[in-house]
Amino acid sequence: MTDDDILLAERLADAAGEAIRPFFRARFDMETKADASPVTQADRAAEAAIRRILEVERPADGIIGEEYGTLRGDAERIWVIDPIDGTRAFIAGRPLFGCLVALLERGRPVIGVIDQPIARDRWVGAAGRPTLLNGAVARTRACAALGEAHLATTGPDYFRPPDGAAFGRLAAAAWGTLWGGDCHNYGLLASGHLDLVVEAGLKLHDFAALVPVVEGAGGRMCDWAGRPLDATSDGRVIAAGDPELLDAVIATLG
Repeated sequence: MTDDDILLAERLADAAGEAIRPFFRARFDMETKADASPVTQADRAAEAAIRRILEVERPADGIIGEEYGTLRGDAERIWVIDPIDGTRAFIAGRPLFGCLVALLERGRPVIGVIDQPIARDRWVGAAGRPTLLNGAVARTRACAALGEAHLATTGPDYFRPPDGAAFGRLAAAAWGTLWGGDCHNYGLLASGHLDLVVEAGLKLHDFAALVPVVEGAGGRMCDWAGRPLDATSDGRVIAAGDPELLDAVIATLG
């Protein structure tokens, strides 16, 4: 990972935002994929814009994207793209979606960008460096007690049995639960507005960019067993603004 890689990640988010904004609250083509998730012209235009840049500037790196699949998947360095994380929110005209750009080195996320192209909020995380929100340092807040923690997740339908029951126990133990928000929740956690985000059923493109953002702000991300997240993770994730929360969260989910 280099400074040039971080600058490139931001340029990729810029290109995606330019592709997305003309479609927001406008008419566009939409279809349902085999997994029942929606995809729009904006998703595809944003990922295509990112791939065009990578093919010119990082032709040896791999690419994993939600819409156009994997290219050079055995490369040591792989860019992971979710052009619109929160497509349902985008379709509804809610500016809570985001573009996610990550760089993996040997399977571990080392750069992550969460970009909200309507509000123009951008969190940038890189291994060993502080997370920035629009150029200013972002920090999580202290909250070591589960009973005082503000918890968030995208929606109940993403939890299959028995994960739904496990999340229910966690929600009952937390101070309160916010539903909806997709990747935006992780940016809010990194900025100290939420304490926990817990989800299941995520794919690599859903969580890779989140890890450097959360951890560079002082938080921790792991799977439900406490293991670090990487390309082999099962999609059940915990983001804790205060790492002191993790033991109680893992025990409650277990």
